[in-house]
Amino acid sequence: MNWNNWFRQVHRWLSIAFTLAVIVNILVMVQEKSAVWIGLLGLLPLGLLLVTGLILFVLPYATKRRGVGGIGG
Repeated sequence: MNWNNWFRQVHRWLSIAFTLAVIVNILVMVQEKSAVWIGLLGLLPLGLLLVTGLILFVLPYATKRRGVGGIGG
């Protein structure tokens, strides 16, 4: 598995974790018995999503600059 596929897979799983954290946050807020750490639960996967998303954004430009891949081999 190359780096591009690895980052894509990590990004996908982080998006699932973030979605679950938001759902848990909403469920806890409805109960009116909220703790601060529940509100911050979604920030960890969100921060990691930002990092992996930026890496995925830069990867095509980095490989093009190194001369790896591209059209025509």
